[in-house]
Amino acid sequence: MTTTSPAPLLTRRQINLIVGGLMVGMFLAALDQMIVATAIRTIGDDLNGLTLQAWVTTAYLIAATISTPLYGKLSDIFGRKPLYIFSISAFVVGSLLCGTATSMYELAAYRAIQGLGAGGLMALALIILGDMLSPRERTKYQAFFFGVWGVASVLGPVLGGFFADADQLLGFAGWRWIFLMNVPLGAIALFIILRVLHLPATHKRVAIDWWGVGTLVAAIVPMLIVVEQGRAWGWTSPSILILSSLALVGILAFVRAELAAGDDALLPPRIFRNRTVGASTGLNFIMGFAMFGAMAGLPLYTQIAKGMSPTASGLAMLPLTLGIIAMAGISARVIHQTGRYRMFPIVGTSLIVIASLDLSTLSADSPLWHLFVGAGLFGLGLGGIMQPNMLAVQNAVAPRDMGTGSASVMFFRQIGGSLGTAVFLSILFGSVGGDIGNQISTASLTSEFQQVISDPATLDNPTNAAIIRTIQAGSIDAAGNAGLSLDDTSFINDANPVLASPFREGFADAITRVLMISGFIAVGGILFALFIPHVPLQEKSGLESMRDEDAAKAAAGDAPEGDAGTDGVATDGVATGVESVARPVEASEA
Repeated sequence: MTTTSPAPLLTRRQINLIVGGLMVGMFLAALDQMIVATAIRTIGDDLNGLTLQAWVTTAYLIAATISTPLYGKLSDIFGRKPLYIFSISAFVVGSLLCGTATSMYELAAYRAIQGLGAGGLMALALIILGDMLSPRERTKYQAFFFGVWGVASVLGPVLGGFFADADQLLGFAGWRWIFLMNVPLGAIALFIILRVLHLPATHKRVAIDWWGVGTLVAAIVPMLIVVEQGRAWGWTSPSILILSSLALVGILAFVRAELAAGDDALLPPRIFRNRTVGASTGLNFIMGFAMFGAMAGLPLYTQIAKGMSPTASGLAMLPLTLGIIAMAGISARVIHQTGRYRMFPIVGTSLIVIASLDLSTLSADSPLWHLFVGAGLFGLGLGGIMQPNMLAVQNAVAPRDMGTGSASVMFFRQIGGSLGTAVFLSILFGSVGGDIGNQISTASLTSEFQQVISDPATLDNPTNAAIIRTIQAGSIDAAGNAGLSLDDTSFINDANPVLASPFREGFADAITRVLMISGFIAVGGILFALFIPHVPLQEKSGLESMRDEDAAKAAAGDAPEGDAGTDGVATDGVATGVESVARPVEASEA
């Protein structure tokens, strides 16, 4: 008697169409994180609320961070397609509202809606990929996804600068197209997903961890407000101390709620007892901390120390993107052919340490090739971590935990990135005044500097006059009283090059100090990477594993758990899936 292999759940054409729609969604979410930062000053001026700009970023960040683990857990319960449709719909609606905002308060509220959708666009794309493809096949598609993320990181500042510089485009202020362009692209992605994404779904009768959701909100909201507003309000101000206390209480309450909820928890504690998940989560937290700190510093270096425009600054980051794409492609090919992935997080974190230390030697007059080499190495490091690390987690957890495990990794990377950005920018702006003062003291001893200061024509430029008053005050801390502010560094481009040089060098010193600290923190990532065990790659996709589990239960006379169905439309000849309890054996843990 001969047996035939079950038919594939999805054809190659279906997979390619689904991946195309998911890539559009991920591109929109990744681009949105980068593009707004470049144009936020123009937006604030136009809406008469520049001082409120931080709340626009904070609202988006809070919504995206909190929703990420929610999407992972709820998609394990209700299926991927309904959650993905909700996320992209929320993102499109939020984008449309942002494009019509008439005040910064409205924009902040609409950005929260956008962030609610963005959290699902990035997390669910990788989870759906895990459902459709085996780990070995998944690598080449994940390489495309992370390549899209890299392209968005470069294209964002370029497009942000272009739209911010345009007074009017098709009857709207140029900056509004930052949001409005998401609407047609999001509609295309939504149409594709509605037509072709028909995955077996599990509707499990389980309790939703509302205590976990509530305590997570109570922990994350004050925490992110602290990291976003701490520098402006003062780290020891009463508001920051109260919010920090609330965040700590929220964290403790969240941990207790998750322990009490058990398998129904938003982030089940049992999945972190899996060595792969535990080590990968730690790696992602540290790398998010180091990565976003460095990526916040490099654009400041190119725009302030090198005097580049936002567009040119975005193009200068092209080596970083090329590095991500190159290493993602290399790792995909090697993993596909050999099944070995453990070495890439180790190599990737090592490259980030080397790149950070190399970039920490930059100065304002360093040649561009120095920046390109460091950025390229940094990109290679990121490409070696992102894809293999997600693959390791998805390969190590049972199919029933695919969404929860994947989202938890992304959640901790976002938390690490938020903390890293806040800490590094605080270090930068807390030390840059002293660095500029040191550079002024050194420059003032040169004859060229003395000649410019003593030239009466120099005072004809108000910016030059303000800089000279700052120098005479003896401290950069007096810059505000002299008519200058480090919150708006555009005066550097208007000043005499000789007078501007100490400011450029001072910023370069402060930024490179941040990059050096980032490199030392990344060393901790190497330790976590070394603890990731090698688990042989499964040869089946998540859906195939669940289908086989259903077949085994049917053969044993057991009814499948829950009320299974499909995500909206029945698929021909495809058994509906339920949770699988199989867990791959971690060979190196034996």
